[in-house]
Amino acid sequence: MTLVTRLHHALHAPAPEIVLLAGDERDEAISDAPKIDAAVLVAVTDRAEPGVILTRRTETLKRHAGQIAFPGGRVDPGDANLAAAALREAQEEIGLDPALVQLVGLADRYRTITGFQVTPVIGVVPPELPYERREAEVAEIFEVPLAFLLDTANHVEATVEWQGRDRHYYEITWGDFRIWGATAAMIVNLSRRLRWAV
Repeated sequence: MTLVTRLHHALHAPAPEIVLLAGDERDEAISDAPKIDAAVLVAVTDRAEPGVILTRRTETLKRHAGQIAFPGGRVDPGDANLAAAALREAQEEIGLDPALVQLVGLADRYRTITGFQVTPVIGVVPPELPYERREAEVAEIFEVPLAFLLDTANHVEATVEWQGRDRHYYEITWGDFRIWGATAAMIVNLSRRLRWAV
């Protein structure tokens, strides 16, 4: 069974008992924030032990500076759909040719604290691609084993005080990389959705 088939089956299998993280709607501070559609590409490398391509954002960005993220961003009016938006953003940010991505499907949407409704788009890519980062947005491109990201033992719950109230979030540490916030939440959701051995 190919990686694409395995991912597709796991993503679309009935899962009535899964509890997913929906986002930060429970925080009054963002309850009235406008909803902006966005999409990210969860690019899974097609190898014996699959990995996931992630980026570290530059420190000069206005939003989420220095954070770990999937390639992606806001849906533009010219994008045909969410998958097209994710593929366009991945091409712009890391030089990924859309023709090299085998789309698997859409995962569960997540609402960020900044008002974005982010839909992860799962795709399989060949291993060892020569990525080219957009220097204004991406400081670094790296790959993390999918099995590591999906392992619940690596999902650490944390709390921080933000605007006078406790905010709960997940973080995942891979080497020197601290994955937290919306990206970690989407990974936690994927872990709960993709119930198969890697």
